[in-house]
Amino acid sequence: MGYANRRSMEASLNEAQLLDTQRAFDSVAADYDGPRGNNELIQRMRVTLWDTVAREVPAGSQLLDIGCGTGIDALEFASRGYQVVASDWSPAMVGRTRSRAAVAGLESNVMAVHLGVQELDQLKDEFDGIYSNFGPLNCAPDLHAVAEQCARLIKPGGKLVFSVIGRICPWEMGHYAMRGRFRRASVRGTRGPAAVGMNKHTIWTYYYLPREFYRAFDSLFSLESYRALSLFMPPPYLVDTYRRRRSWYERMGRLDDRLGALPLLRDMGDHFLIVMRKR
Repeated sequence: MGYANRRSMEASLNEAQLLDTQRAFDSVAADYDGPRGNNELIQRMRVTLWDTVAREVPAGSQLLDIGCGTGIDALEFASRGYQVVASDWSPAMVGRTRSRAAVAGLESNVMAVHLGVQELDQLKDEFDGIYSNFGPLNCAPDLHAVAEQCARLIKPGGKLVFSVIGRICPWEMGHYAMRGRFRRASVRGTRGPAAVGMNKHTIWTYYYLPREFYRAFDSLFSLESYRALSLFMPPPYLVDTYRRRRSWYERMGRLDDRLGALPLLRDMGDHFLIVMRKR
């Protein structure tokens, strides 16, 4: 697909759809630290991103969190000595992040701002690293614009570490196909934004293969690595399946750790983790 056509597709979200997504996350902000937003399978993926950021960006550096949610990641990095600007399109999520920072006594390390991924042009800071966890970039109306803003905001040689919802999730396809929900099983194959329900609201979501995602960044950033997240492990919304056979799925998790960066396998999974460096 050509650059112009791809960019036109990504820019197709309108203001009403962006507000739909905002309202969906506002509606769950109060309890998003619980099973909906931080169960065992989610936490496992969090730790992978934490370890990757810590490996790629020295402690004490300035980080930008795109789509911070309730601030779990931002406070983890603040506790490790980073300075974090935590941004989110949901004002309720930003409020939760500020409260969490205050309770933890980390307000001097975390600045939470109400700013959507489509509004990064409003930031004037310079960062050593930028991360985003659990798919905020899947809701970006124009991924090329995000790449341009990341290049503007990050220092030369700075790293991007993004956890992105992937296009091919064997667990999801099998789970819904076995229940006869074939439309839901194939939703990640949608070209353009897909309407995904959450708490009686709609999140407008793009799905990507890793290389498909990287094409928006390739003129400004070099690709360092990418790997699958939750390929052999169930996706987080199947946490009850995991809990019924915890020891078995922990073995599957070790396969994720050992094999998730291999060719072909790294193109699948509930999410993928991609690392890029500014050229």
